[in-house]
Amino acid sequence: MKVGVITGTGTYALPGFEADAVRLIATRFGEALVSPGQMEAVEVLHVSRHGEGHRRLSNHVTHRANIAALKELGADCVLAVTGCGAVDPSLPLGSLVAFDDLHLLANRLVDGSLCTFYDTPGGPRRGHWIYESPFSESLREALLEACGEAGAEARDGGCYGHVDGPRFNTRAEIRSLALAGVTAVSQTAGPETVLCGEAELPYALLGYATDYANGVKDEATPVDELIRLIGASSEVFATVLGLAVPKLAGRTLEPPGTIYRFE
Repeated sequence: MKVGVITGTGTYALPGFEADAVRLIATRFGEALVSPGQMEAVEVLHVSRHGEGHRRLSNHVTHRANIAALKELGADCVLAVTGCGAVDPSLPLGSLVAFDDLHLLANRLVDGSLCTFYDTPGGPRRGHWIYESPFSESLREALLEACGEAGAEARDGGCYGHVDGPRFNTRAEIRSLALAGVTAVSQTAGPETVLCGEAELPYALLGYATDYANGVKDEATPVDELIRLIGASSEVFATVLGLAVPKLAGRTLEPPGTIYRFE
């Protein structure tokens, strides 16, 4: 089994991950940097969304190239993590969420184009992704089990809200997302969820609450506290992923939903 692992802000490398040299993978959607290696005897393909030193802001992340590269390298599934802003005021800062729903109404990539691999009329793999939940239940269970073993507080279920960056959101924008039932927001994982679905790669997303989004609390989360929690998230994610990845060996993994194709 090969497990794709995608990390975000503050987690540019995985402690305990025995990585080979970073590979530059060419896809028809551009190039992606992938670090193959081992984690507890399981093959892992690590992608850092932003790169060392946060070289790529959220508006520079090449989502289609990243997912296409993982698929071409033989990934069987993808575990992703993200720091996020809590929209639900009952979500404690420093806690985790294993999301089970998605809010990405615009369905757009960072360049404004539609978020899809099906960009060619008549393409042999074109189709509609039909599902009840866009996230893999088996992967979510593995992440939640790992959170329990790590002693990390985690919520089972929540709606991930994808927002455009790199700026943070206004109070009015957050109010509209709260009315839609969004639990927490960040700027990168929406396209990953959709593209993994189209690629039939089981995908799960674990969020770490680093701040309360604008207007959620009477007082804004201090920037110093946000930065501290971003730093703390790296160790938590590394621990949980280190426990979750070995659980996938031998586990039956099915992509959520069905791709209705016109082949």
